[in-house]
Amino acid sequence: MPQTLSPAQTRTRNFCIIAHIDHGKSTLADRMLELTATLSRREMREQVLDSMDLERERGITIKAHPVHMRHQVDGIEYALNLIDTPGHVDFSYEVSRSLAACEGAVLLVDATQGIEAQTLANAYAALELDLTIIPVVNKTDLPTARTDEVARELTDFLGAEPSEVLCVSAKTGDGVRNLLDRIVDATPPPPGNPNAPLRALVFDSAYDQHQGVVAYVRVVDGRLQRADRLQLVQAGTRAEAVDVGVFVPTRRQQDVLGTGDVGFVATGLKDTQDVPAGDTVAPLGAEGIQPLPGYRQPKPLVFAGLYATNPEQYPDLRDALERLRLSDPALTFQLEKSLALGFGFRAGFLGVLHMDIVRERLEREFDIELVITTPQVEYEVEARDGAITLLDSPADFPELSQIAAIREPWMRLSIITPTAYIGRVSELLANRRGSHHRMEHIEPTRVLIEYDLPLAEMLTGFFDTLKSVSRGYASLDYNFLGYREADLVRLDIRVNGQVVDALSTLVLREQAPVIGRDLALRIRREIPRQLFEVAVQAAIGSRIIARETVRPLRKDVLAKCYGRDVSRKKKLLESQKAGKRRMKRVGSVDIPQEAFSAVLQLNAPSVR
Repeated sequence: MPQTLSPAQTRTRNFCIIAHIDHGKSTLADRMLELTATLSRREMREQVLDSMDLERERGITIKAHPVHMRHQVDGIEYALNLIDTPGHVDFSYEVSRSLAACEGAVLLVDATQGIEAQTLANAYAALELDLTIIPVVNKTDLPTARTDEVARELTDFLGAEPSEVLCVSAKTGDGVRNLLDRIVDATPPPPGNPNAPLRALVFDSAYDQHQGVVAYVRVVDGRLQRADRLQLVQAGTRAEAVDVGVFVPTRRQQDVLGTGDVGFVATGLKDTQDVPAGDTVAPLGAEGIQPLPGYRQPKPLVFAGLYATNPEQYPDLRDALERLRLSDPALTFQLEKSLALGFGFRAGFLGVLHMDIVRERLEREFDIELVITTPQVEYEVEARDGAITLLDSPADFPELSQIAAIREPWMRLSIITPTAYIGRVSELLANRRGSHHRMEHIEPTRVLIEYDLPLAEMLTGFFDTLKSVSRGYASLDYNFLGYREADLVRLDIRVNGQVVDALSTLVLREQAPVIGRDLALRIRREIPRQLFEVAVQAAIGSRIIARETVRPLRKDVLAKCYGRDVSRKKKLLESQKAGKRRMKRVGSVDIPQEAFSAVLQLNAPSVR
């Protein structure tokens, strides 16, 4: 028996915009806000839904943001709930959460670039959820636009009719009103039972210093009213609906959210971990509530140590990370102590871009100068006794004699590049231990290449090198494959015989000598000269594989000698040499923080 929809449901449409990075999602959202009069011209600015300065400066969307609009078709007013989505692969989990809250998706493609790797990934994700896809070609106003050619790509990929592909210019607004009409006609109204007990899907959350955790929800069944007593079915958290409403795009209060609505509920809770994304909001005390299909929590792939350049700022760094996690639940961290750097935190990130964003936000928003250790991935270590553990810090690895096997994470890469750069891209991937999976021509001038690659090979300069060898035309998407065994060793750096734990790293055994010499040379250049000779060594266990020497400062003890008394000169020089030997035995070397900042760059060690 078909489900009966309420009148409000039949006039509601929930959709998102999915695309590759820099294909015009935020600009299209701006035009929609203008045409629906959600914001006045005085209130408008570029990239309205990108609330962070970093998003506008870099031209990328980092955080998904919903917005409620009103649009009339044939005299009937419809409620359009748009959820803007990021385009970079590091934030693909944000896209999956947006898709779960929608019935339709606008698949946006740049007319000058065509279908890219992230376009394919997002489209496949939408198809798996059985969303209605509306294909759109953007930037048709540009002189270099290949509108007809890109439209054919979309029809071939989706199996759609040519008339179903819309052509718009988000910059000028041309065709955007027709797109809004198509969204109303093509996107089905949200299903759900308005008379059933409340069930709402949490697809994101933010923190407000006055109202606590604000959950972004899509109401699937029932209705959500202010002052309702609530529970989260899976987390077991209890809360009260302090406030409810919609985004326009700032929060606007209203008394109730009905079935199919997308909005927010302020809970008064103090930790976003209490309101996990993917959980189900239900009335407090209700029994037999079936949880809504959620999604897996984002898994950190890249790990690094975060330390304040000034050790006295450690409490400030701890508070900053706690506050940052309130707006970025994907960030994980735990206390870590380094003999060289003092107290800090071992942090987990979704990728290298996520790590860079967190670093810049800590420095900019909280005024903390940071030292970040070399990024690492999480390895699977099998001990001789068969025990298996996951380790992400080289300092925690046991001795080689206790390890039966080390396995590293591998990724499946999908790269779309012009055919002219196939050789260069393939050479780059082969040099990074990649194995070819398949190749497919998606059009006469462009090809899809799939390779399997260790995640560790993607941490140091991979994205910049890929753009360089393809002159900026290659696009990338990747997915986690699993763990594979590798011949890895822990490379330690010793200064004056003492291991500097912050510089330890895991490397391939065959690459260890090259990387060891590179690191030893770097640290030698940064350590100030002492009154005694300082040895900088790279070692695997007890075996030294590279050495550099910091030459000592030397006082001219012969300055007061005159005449030709050679025995006196020899005696003074021998006395000086003996003094330096005693000094070396008892002397300690303090490595300045500036040295770590110079050596622990994101692209170090550079052995490519």
